[in-house]
Amino acid sequence: MRRASALLVIPLLAAATVAGCGSATSSKPPSSASSPAASAANHLVTANGAFGASPNVVVPKAAPGPDLVTKTVIQGTGNPLTTSDSLIGNFVLYDWSGTTHKLVGSTFTGNGPTLFSGQMLPGLETALIGQKVGSRVVAVLPPKYGFGTSGNSQIGIKGTDTLIYVIDLVATIANTQGASGATVSTGGGSLPTVTETAAKPAVVKVPKTAPPKTLVVHYLIKGSGPAVVKGDYTVVQYTGVIWKTNKTFDSSWSRSSPFAFNIGAGQVVKGWDQGLVGKTVGSRVMLVIPPAYGYGSAGASQAGISGTDTLVFVVDIIGTFKPTKK
Repeated sequence: MRRASALLVIPLLAAATVAGCGSATSSKPPSSASSPAASAANHLVTANGAFGASPNVVVPKAAPGPDLVTKTVIQGTGNPLTTSDSLIGNFVLYDWSGTTHKLVGSTFTGNGPTLFSGQMLPGLETALIGQKVGSRVVAVLPPKYGFGTSGNSQIGIKGTDTLIYVIDLVATIANTQGASGATVSTGGGSLPTVTETAAKPAVVKVPKTAPPKTLVVHYLIKGSGPAVVKGDYTVVQYTGVIWKTNKTFDSSWSRSSPFAFNIGAGQVVKGWDQGLVGKTVGSRVMLVIPPAYGYGSAGASQAGISGTDTLVFVVDIIGTFKPTKK
């Protein structure tokens, strides 16, 4: 179920040591190879425009220098981002090579925002931790603060390229955040029994009976937030169990990292796209998903799911965000 953007994060095992935390308006780690002249171009990068709107990014017609540079061009007043949080944000990314630059990606003109979660690029960690919601941050990342000497061929970044991010901090979400409403059911009977503790993963016990043949959607905790609407960028925590074995095959809780997707866009299994629409933020919902609404006859062998397995998901709906207008 997990979908991580290659534009924002790198695998944990490949991550370099994270640089120091903070929200300074200009960050310049020591470098014996750098000089004021060598990194002057980096300090000239800026972005104009209103928060929430696609920025006008200004890049000098010069080669980038070796220093990491960050600027807070709009100062927000919301909660500061901590290392225990994930971030909902909008961003643009430019590839700066030699004296030219090109746009690599933007959530301001798509289905954004996006979830910054897990191990971020070292330069982004430095740029974002401590920044307040409502801020716009410019981050100029030389290779060693970005994808390193290997670059990222998936998005056309070479190992010698400098990255330019402009990021709007929309919201912070604690990595342990879960359902916040009132308990209305624990399941049971012909359905799995769920032992619930708010803000913790559910414990699921599947009955020793045949699973239902149709999709089942059942409130366990009823939240008081807005209803999920098709197209919403939806942030959740979840635990997934195989009915036949009562084995947990996946859980966002085990990664201390929420999961996010555009509901109704085919980014998740059909049972999620159909079952979570109309449910309210703050809720915990049990989804019993037969194969036709899950991974189909092919199953998902990497997770131990066969083509005949019915799945049980317990999903905490943390928040929803509207797609960015083009």
